[in-house]
Amino acid sequence: MEACKTVTPESAMTVRRIVIVGGGTAGWMTAASLGWALSALPIEIVLVESEEIGTVGVGEATVPHIRFFNQRLGIDEADFMRRTNATFKLGIEFRDWARIGDSYIHPFGDFGRDIAGLPFHQHWLRLARAGRTNVALEAFSLPILAARGDKFAPPSPDPATIESTFSYAYQFDASLYAAYLRSYAEKRGVKRVEGKVLSVGQDGDSGFITSVGLENGEEIAGDLFVDCSGFRGLLIEGALKAGYETWTHWLPCDAALAVPCAHGGPLTPYTRATARGAGWQWRIPLQHRVGNGHVFSTAFTDVDSARDILMANLEGEALAEPRLLRFVTGKRKTQWLGNVVAIGLSSGFLEPLESTSIHLIQLAITKLIDLLPLDGWDPLDADEFNRSMAVEYERVRDFLILHYCATERTDTAFWNHCRTMSLPDSLVYKMAAFQERGVVVKYREGMFLEPSWLAVYYGQRVEPDRVSPLVEALPIDEVAARTEAMAAAFRRAAEAMPDHADYLRRLCAAADPVTA
Repeated sequence: MEACKTVTPESAMTVRRIVIVGGGTAGWMTAASLGWALSALPIEIVLVESEEIGTVGVGEATVPHIRFFNQRLGIDEADFMRRTNATFKLGIEFRDWARIGDSYIHPFGDFGRDIAGLPFHQHWLRLARAGRTNVALEAFSLPILAARGDKFAPPSPDPATIESTFSYAYQFDASLYAAYLRSYAEKRGVKRVEGKVLSVGQDGDSGFITSVGLENGEEIAGDLFVDCSGFRGLLIEGALKAGYETWTHWLPCDAALAVPCAHGGPLTPYTRATARGAGWQWRIPLQHRVGNGHVFSTAFTDVDSARDILMANLEGEALAEPRLLRFVTGKRKTQWLGNVVAIGLSSGFLEPLESTSIHLIQLAITKLIDLLPLDGWDPLDADEFNRSMAVEYERVRDFLILHYCATERTDTAFWNHCRTMSLPDSLVYKMAAFQERGVVVKYREGMFLEPSWLAVYYGQRVEPDRVSPLVEALPIDEVAARTEAMAAAFRRAAEAMPDHADYLRRLCAAADPVTA
């Protein structure tokens, strides 16, 4: 391959070749996006990966943002779902988190509709405490009702309807998704190079990466490098020593066992996370199999015990041997350093409890495209990328910690630790605001909006001490009547939805075989 010019830190330098190191979901999402966004520019995009190096490709659950990623690339939903064995996802069910026997769903949608411009959940709480309703909060969430009934239909585009009050995501085979995006990217000019990276060339003055050397002796030069090399962080850490901020004192799980199994139940339109003695177990239903995993803390259990729990709780025959993954929760102290941008596991890892990994990849890609130094290097671009991604990681971190600390479980040392551990000040502030007066702290940045926080707060028995005086001032009979009518409307809307498996079967059968 023809080498491009040596990278220099001069402000006048332009990017003419982007080198992505590593494939998998992060690498091919990046390649597909750059191939689409830069198609009209004289920029070469090269992805280097080795088939000998495995990826962390298990059944993946996602959040609704992935729909817009696919739409932006012009990907046909039916074709994508057929080729990745995908199912629809309306939320995540959490079992045994606050107390053993509890179950709640974090939905991709709203709870009720505001009354008199005031949050619905406060009206509901007022009625419940006054004995005027015994209907659970989840009865006012269309995606929860649909999920409980194994139903699915896409939301209505009419914002005036109850059928518009939710969104949805996907559950798919991550390896197939990476292959799908590889095909997409290569059709748009992305060049794939097979080979293991053995060396990294750097400019002696600036420290910028100038090339990567492969096992076969080939040198791949570039101007901008995207590190998608996984936990290793081959460039961002191996070469540039960016450093790592560890969050294991708040998120103590540091290992996972993953195994697929045969279907043994309905094709549910949601992911399940069941709390175990020293962690939790996931269930992700795909069209052709079910993805399972046990995320656990090695400080509170051992691998053999964790494996036994996982295998004893499969719904069908195991289709492979469990695969062990080890990780450290946290993030790189700097995710864009010099001319290297870390995306995916190389940038950090927040355990898969809320299916945030692919969203953080997508977010980083979007920000990179927005800040891409096409006409010269400006340190402010990297500073803004690092600031924004740090905020996003920290706000996801707080939301994940809430699941662990908001528990009443005392049955194991793990849960005693989680219940009594010190919390980051940012989460203490959020929880205090909600417990004092039912307010969900809102920010301009951060992926989890008010309904998500409400689902976990109420689902894990965290309730406000009081409701808003403005809510209390409304006539309770009128509020009760409107709430009762609202519950009936949500119930009818859910009952009218088709069965998830039937809807999926019809969609995929009608998929246009034209590839992306």
